[in-house]
Amino acid sequence: MSDASNQLQLVHNVYFTLKERTEENIQKLVNACFKYLKDHPGVTFFGAGPLVPELARPVNDRDFDVALLVVFRSKADHDIYQTAPDHLKFIEENKPTWEKVRVFDNYTK
Repeated sequence: MSDASNQLQLVHNVYFTLKERTEENIQKLVNACFKYLKDHPGVTFFGAGPLVPELARPVNDRDFDVALLVVFRSKADHDIYQTAPDHLKFIEENKPTWEKVRVFDNYTK
């Protein structure tokens, strides 16, 4: 996979569950995602937003408040993002509000 991974984009999905699950706190975290995480080199797609309350089918995982989706041009771009000052500032400012964070990374064409 290492040779192929050089040609594939990396999809970085993060699901945040907040300690205090209020609409105000959810919006603050969404705003922080856009402030600190949107404009990094190598990002080909960025999105962040709250859980969709009306989608409650048995297959829907609803154990989160805010979802973040960042698609990177490469794993190398993702790796640079992980130690970027804005990413670290986002974590520092928001981590105290998180009950749980789940990260799912995958390659895509």
